[in-house]
Amino acid sequence: MTIDWQHFSPYEALAGGLLIGLASVMLIVLLGKIAGISSIVGGLLQPNMAGQRAWRVAFILGLLLAPSLYRLFSPYPTVQIEAGTPALVVAGLLVGIGTRYGSGCTSGHGICGISRLSLRSIVATSCFILAGFVTVYVLRHLIVA
Repeated sequence: MTIDWQHFSPYEALAGGLLIGLASVMLIVLLGKIAGISSIVGGLLQPNMAGQRAWRVAFILGLLLAPSLYRLFSPYPTVQIEAGTPALVVAGLLVGIGTRYGSGCTSGHGICGISRLSLRSIVATSCFILAGFVTVYVLRHLIVA
């Protein structure tokens, strides 16, 4: 993946971070729920979630519509992904499996859990980051080198 650093704006990143934090705070204050995307999506797939579907669908729709809203004010940033579709599918499946074993994903542990000083989330997020470092090193320096 290549990021267009020449056109990178810290203000857009700051605005995105503030919106993520605002959404997380609103979800926990208004509904008492943690903004863990894997749990929100997983809850939609369970049959006995009556009364839980509306906010979950609204949250997912917000995630899906946010890029279109962003596009109204600024062009999409240039991002070039150097992996093929099979690698992306395998990577997505591994992330999904990892979130189930880790009882949450980067959003739940990394954003909400660390902000609540949850030791479990700090350990989980540290493991996510370490696994990412090791995966990139192995792929770029040992396998593809």
